[in-house]
Amino acid sequence: MTHHSLYPKVLVFIQFTIIGAIVLFSTGFCSSILPVVIFMIGLLCGLLAIKHNKLGNFNIQPKLKESSQLITSGIYQYIRHPMYTSVSIMMFAFFISTPSAIEGFLFVILITVLTLKAKKEEELWLIHDKSYQEYKKRTKLFIPYLL
Repeated sequence: MTHHSLYPKVLVFIQFTIIGAIVLFSTGFCSSILPVVIFMIGLLCGLLAIKHNKLGNFNIQPKLKESSQLITSGIYQYIRHPMYTSVSIMMFAFFISTPSAIEGFLFVILITVLTLKAKKEEELWLIHDKSYQEYKKRTKLFIPYLL
């Protein structure tokens, strides 16, 4: 299914459905400072990604636009998918505000979907831009110096 044109759309649909469910199930987001601080860290990560990327270069689906350019500055010099990191951190903040088994399950599914999206994008980048292989060697997927 990974080569089918429906695959990117399905991943995005699942991603946003799970984000909505996590937000819906989380009832105590502002009940303590920790989730808010974690959310702000995630938001900052996303803003740093936007700062070093052209708005037209983004695509919520794991496919490349014709005019896509590889960004290797700013936060992108450490991690290849800072927007996915941003979403993960922000949704983790919602999860820890009112942790439950269902939210934990949804969070794991979200991380899985974001990883599948990242892997699909990387397959495409390797075809689109030969310098991506070198970029991949010196950066991490989601967490600087770790993962």
